[in-house]
Amino acid sequence: MKSLVLAEKPSVAKEIARVLGCGQKHKGYMEGPKYVVTWALGHLVTLAEPEDYDPKYKTWNLEDLPLLPHKMNLKIMKETSQQYRAVAQLCKRQDIGELIIATDAGREGELVARWIMELVHWRKPFKRLWISSQTDKAIKDGFNQLKPGKDYNHLYASAVCRAEADWLIGLNVTRALTTKYNAQLAAGRVQTPTLAMLMEREQEIQSFQSQPFWNVFADFGEFSAIWREQDAHDGRIWSREEADAIAARIKRGQAKVSRLRTVEKTEPHPQAYDLTELQRDANKKLGFSAKQTSNVLQKLYEQHKLVTYPRTDSRYLSSDMVPTLKGRLESIAVGPYAQLARRLGRMQLPVTKRIVDDSKVTDHHAIIPTEQFVNIAALSNDERRLYDLIVRRFIALFYGPYRYDETSVVLTVGKDQFYAKGKIEKEKGWKEIYQTSANASSQDDDDDEDGAGDAGESKADRQPSQLLPPLSNAQTLAVKQEKIRELRTLPPPRYTEATLLTRMEKHSLGTPATRADIIEKLLGTDTITRTQNKLMPTGKGKQLIELVVKELRSPDFTAKWEQDLERIAKGKGDPAAFMKNVRQQAAKWVSEVIAETKEYKPHNLTHSRCPECEKPLLEINGKRGKSLVCSDRECGYRRAAEPMLSNKRCPNCHKKMEIKDGKAGKFAQCKPCNVIEMLGDKQNGKVNRKQNQKLIEQYSDNTSLSNSLADKLKAALEKQSD
Repeated sequence: MKSLVLAEKPSVAKEIARVLGCGQKHKGYMEGPKYVVTWALGHLVTLAEPEDYDPKYKTWNLEDLPLLPHKMNLKIMKETSQQYRAVAQLCKRQDIGELIIATDAGREGELVARWIMELVHWRKPFKRLWISSQTDKAIKDGFNQLKPGKDYNHLYASAVCRAEADWLIGLNVTRALTTKYNAQLAAGRVQTPTLAMLMEREQEIQSFQSQPFWNVFADFGEFSAIWREQDAHDGRIWSREEADAIAARIKRGQAKVSRLRTVEKTEPHPQAYDLTELQRDANKKLGFSAKQTSNVLQKLYEQHKLVTYPRTDSRYLSSDMVPTLKGRLESIAVGPYAQLARRLGRMQLPVTKRIVDDSKVTDHHAIIPTEQFVNIAALSNDERRLYDLIVRRFIALFYGPYRYDETSVVLTVGKDQFYAKGKIEKEKGWKEIYQTSANASSQDDDDDEDGAGDAGESKADRQPSQLLPPLSNAQTLAVKQEKIRELRTLPPPRYTEATLLTRMEKHSLGTPATRADIIEKLLGTDTITRTQNKLMPTGKGKQLIELVVKELRSPDFTAKWEQDLERIAKGKGDPAAFMKNVRQQAAKWVSEVIAETKEYKPHNLTHSRCPECEKPLLEINGKRGKSLVCSDRECGYRRAAEPMLSNKRCPNCHKKMEIKDGKAGKFAQCKPCNVIEMLGDKQNGKVNRKQNQKLIEQYSDNTSLSNSLADKLKAALEKQSD
């Protein structure tokens, strides 16, 4: 009897087949003496569409809602039906005695396999391959330690509940909003509260009123100190008169050291990456979107086998991995990491609870390098940069803390007090790892983690660290000069993907594996826009939040559902009760949308009229650039939008250049002549020949591009020209 191995993708199946000695290639599978290896193509089976229950649901009508099928049906996906038939055929073979699920080791991977099993009516025994990396050793070890399939029944139940809840909520609320307001308005249990958080931040920014404030500094020659009313005060003075009065009081005065304190401070190494933390770091340091990080990481995991399982929510390692750590360090001791890793190879590794903690490891441990030998030259630029983040973070786990002495001094000038801080580095510790990194000079980003910040604080008024001369208590110093600096309070910053991911994690919105897709979905439905790494709602997004039911906007509601799904996955929750609650909510929210009296006014109406029904046309952004679509969905008229022309003329052909939008800002382009000029730059759009050549090299079709930003701009240009 043979075992049938079901992988998630052909590339993974190919590797498993090679390791298991399945050399005979057939259409849709590979076979060997003991195993037959086949694959899904992502999902082969999905939840049935409304029209599969009744053809009348093909047309969207408000009176048909809510759609709440008593039992959710499954169907074969049309585009991958050929592979499904191949898998189904193998399942019927008499010489196949058991199934080994080798899909991704997570909630989604479990669903891929179990839905196929359900449709083919699999009744024979089945086992589970659960591995955290794709190396030959990991695959062999995994097949030697296969788990009983039923051990993952709770994970499957949780996955089904998640899929069905998304279908019932997303489909019902989206159809209700779209049919009521005759506009494409999409809602969902995770994307709507995420949009609400962006909207909330936008309102804070719009309602913010900037105010001036002043800081007063006393310059003592070798260092300066800032005036504060008391210890906890931030140094801000809200009237110019008061600032002038303080400056006048200390003019040519004598200061006395009233308090002097030196404290040794230590910063422990950062913890290993989980997916969300890596997406955050890649966004801050490399400018990657969350989706881009996921895609590049998947290649490092699957194709190059250099990192462990990516979709993890743990930042710890398990104790059974400790014997493998030295081997992993040896494998990465190449190129820029050779010296850093080899130094650890000669010593006993300091494995602490900050690195290894079994109680904090869920389905998968943190993302770290595998024991696979690294050929850095085989990696693309993006893969190399992301791999660099993972390797340096892994090496840093075994380096000591960063130590420094912080001296704080309070100086009294009459009745006024001035504060200064100084820092003397004692041991570089783990920070040494980041000194040679091209990605980032240091790891201690003082970026506000959830982007909230203190709306009133500008970075300029944080006192910079400085070197202090030797000082002693009661010492007197002359004030050489008094300085007044005027600053303004700043609104809270817009979210970047890094800070939005932090907020989503904080409110348990989605999982590490789904957060990137949620952000992309919001961008794809034109409810939010991304400008120079900042995310903000569009006119459509602002109205959608006004029209959607209040409960669905709240992250707390969705977070509770995520916790319920987690409980089901651990065998502590009740799937039937969860789904009953979801159905009740879907029905309630549909009735609330129907009862709503607000109006929807499209934000993207143009002055052009539809040639078929005379209604106004809407301008929408699609994959092929901008297009004009009839505002009446029933009509369905659509055509490509005319390009926007600038007053700039091409220096070669003298035709007006088109205005395009790129991640780096607006630019004018003459595609036939390969001429590009950035707009709105410091030289009022004038680009010298050298700069122009550089831009042509960056954007033209026949040049290899040097970074991901250029890749994106190039792709955007190509799409618009199609």
